[in-house]
Amino acid sequence: MNTIQNKVVEFEDLGIKEYQPAWDYQEKLMKDIIDTKIKNRDLSPDQHIITPNHLLFVEHPHVYTLGKSGHEENMLAGSEKLKEIEATYVKTNRGGDITYHGYGQIVGYPILDLENFFTDIHLYMRNLEEVIIRTIGEYGLKGERSKGETGVWLDVGKPYARKICAMGVKASRWVTLHGFALNVNTDMRYFEYIIPCGIQDKQVTSMKRELERELSAEEMEDVKDKIRKHFTEVFEAQLRFKD
Repeated sequence: MNTIQNKVVEFEDLGIKEYQPAWDYQEKLMKDIIDTKIKNRDLSPDQHIITPNHLLFVEHPHVYTLGKSGHEENMLAGSEKLKEIEATYVKTNRGGDITYHGYGQIVGYPILDLENFFTDIHLYMRNLEEVIIRTIGEYGLKGERSKGETGVWLDVGKPYARKICAMGVKASRWVTLHGFALNVNTDMRYFEYIIPCGIQDKQVTSMKRELERELSAEEMEDVKDKIRKHFTEVFEAQLRFKD
């Protein structure tokens, strides 16, 4: 455990960015943190270099991503169909199965040194879920956890249970990668080409579908504000906006 826990999280909104460059950027930030942790091994506790934390927001053009333990048969569209719908397909090193990212979706990537917070991946996932549950709760939506299935759901235990936020993470030396994807104004037709998260009997939804209206650009920013607010509360962190 770090001698000094740094609860400051550097925040950056990347805007619209292709999946691969955003992943490469995450990997670089993760590597920098891990390199610092390795360097600290050779230093006395009073000489330790404080490790940073990051939170990225991004909106990806249409892309399907498959987790390392996922099943390719859950990708229902072939290369021709992907070309037709202007989507790409990427295999990633996160946990979880297949999911979709696209316009109108808020994707959050926390690259945290969990030794600055707590060393418990299960708690980390539950905390991420809690951030989204509190956020959508401000819009009158009752988010819930579904046993054995990560993410945030509506109407758990009912025949029409549906997922509004997918999650998939990777951790190395207690440094996290990847994160969550909250469907706000997401075009839900893109989910027809996959078995989302490999779960056949569950549906997906969005804030737009549940609220029965599209959220304006200003409201989209408001959702981001609420995610940031609840992130700082749940993780007892302090956000610092990157210049």
